[in-house]
Amino acid sequence: MGFDVCFPGCGALVFERYYRELLNFLARKVGDRDLAADLTQESYARVYAAKSGDVREPRALLYTTARHLVTDHYRRAVVRGQLPSDDPAMDDPDAAMGPESLEPDTRLAGRQRLAAIERAVAGLPPRPREAFVLYKLDGLSRSEVADRMGVSVKTVETHLQIAMDACLRHLQALDGKVDSGMRPTRASTRKRENHEP
Repeated sequence: MGFDVCFPGCGALVFERYYRELLNFLARKVGDRDLAADLTQESYARVYAAKSGDVREPRALLYTTARHLVTDHYRRAVVRGQLPSDDPAMDDPDAAMGPESLEPDTRLAGRQRLAAIERAVAGLPPRPREAFVLYKLDGLSRSEVADRMGVSVKTVETHLQIAMDACLRHLQALDGKVDSGMRPTRASTRKRENHEP
């Protein structure tokens, strides 16, 4: 029996695909490459031994198993006297495991937020999109953007406000928040002012 039992149709691909990634993740968490290799091997062994049937997210299962093993490692180290009992790792083992930005969940959320911003920018009218790309991605100043686009700085600011509002709406939609009190853009405020009797 191989990994096909736990991950039907994936087999050794799951091992090959996630082994190095999981090993690097654990090495950052525990600060010891040899211990990380042992924990990685143990993670795979436990997942394999569980024979949990059809696993839709093998990566998530491996990482969850690995995180539990790191927590167990810290607890055993305290019992053996290798770590002081007032070590921060015991209060919150996750806090001692490294920066949250390296966590798979955080990385996934970051990718989702980036995709939302990409959709927002792709949906912008051409001029606000151009201003946004020049300012945010190319790092030009507002006056440099204005020169490049052949418009005033005020127009660039209006374009940027339109772009930022679109990005904010997409991020709020991703987070499940709809801010009905969102600040209107200067352009939409001017339109309303000009059309009111």
